[in-house]
Amino acid sequence: MNLAPYLADLDAALARTAAAGDDETRRTAALLAAALEPAARLALLTALSDFAAEVTDRLAGPVVEVRLDGRDAAVVVTDLPEPEESATEPPVLEASGETSRVTLRLPEELKVRAEEAAGAQGVSLNTWLVRSVQESLERRGRRSGLVRSRISGWVVG
Repeated sequence: MNLAPYLADLDAALARTAAAGDDETRRTAALLAAALEPAARLALLTALSDFAAEVTDRLAGPVVEVRLDGRDAAVVVTDLPEPEESATEPPVLEASGETSRVTLRLPEELKVRAEEAAGAQGVSLNTWLVRSVQESLERRGRRSGLVRSRISGWVVG
């Protein structure tokens, strides 16, 4: 993704704002625009990376990443390999043996769908919810190293 048009729009907006001032104001705005370009580029890349992380969190399997491609951004979508699980064995819960009670309020339609999914697996709603939360956290853990990494600092260009 070419970031130059977005940076040019920001530069033009600053120039339009400075046009209300005198020549010194316009020169200062031009210098500020040039100095802010690396920080604006980094802010755009960070926003795109955060957006990709949100998209990934909502997908069931693929990972969406934004990678630096020279001075621009490249969007990369990769599929995570499905974990190998036995069809007859439930996932192993890493618990200390203690449990905590949580009150969960669900919209009625979502509760009905969750009960149907639990019934289809032959488990209680509570067991199904525990497994679902665990699987979601494990997926997030597998992706966290790929998606949530950030590089910060100054870009000299």
